[in-house]
Amino acid sequence: MKSTKESLTFDVEKFLHSAGVARNIVEVRQKGTLFSQGDPSQNVLYIQKGEVKISVVSKIGKEAVVGILGPGDFLGEGGLAGEPLHMATATAVTPATVLVIDNSEMIRALHTENAFSDHFISYTLKRHMRIEEDLIDQLFNSSEKRLARTLLLLARNGGGDRPQRALPKLPQETLAEMIGTTRPRVNLFMNRFKKRGFIKYDDGGIHIDPSLLNVVLYE
Repeated sequence: MKSTKESLTFDVEKFLHSAGVARNIVEVRQKGTLFSQGDPSQNVLYIQKGEVKISVVSKIGKEAVVGILGPGDFLGEGGLAGEPLHMATATAVTPATVLVIDNSEMIRALHTENAFSDHFISYTLKRHMRIEEDLIDQLFNSSEKRLARTLLLLARNGGGDRPQRALPKLPQETLAEMIGTTRPRVNLFMNRFKKRGFIKYDDGGIHIDPSLLNVVLYE
């Protein structure tokens, strides 16, 4: 059995490119759709570059953003657990490059490559833990704290072995949908964070200072 440390440092990119895994590389333009809610769940996607928005639409037509995924994230993996249709829509927030792996090929790789299987299980468990934390966040924290936590997570602060990164300039409407508030309130909080030095903008996107964590922990 591989150790936890080996699982965390497993190089997914290298494995997917060198281990004979059948996959297609797809370039998706900004606002392009990777898959739609209700489409057959036939592939697992792995994001190499770019940001992808995951959203769901209710029966009455109301849309909610449930997550933003980036490089190193998998999506569409519900089909591996027998989910016949996608439960959400995946849309590129920025131009994105993804690897598309057929479910049968993904299952073969998981069964035959122990290190890859360990990594994928670890990734999936962390993703479920994040969903539980998001629910608790929605129930007990203010919208300002929810926004701070969302920005930190998107920038991968405290996110294991991933480095901090600049965020693309996400629409404030998208952030508002993610934390369950209005765009004007997001604008108010973002301006407040900027004045306090927690965030800054440049051509590379939005840079999040780790000190933003103080808003989540102490305010």
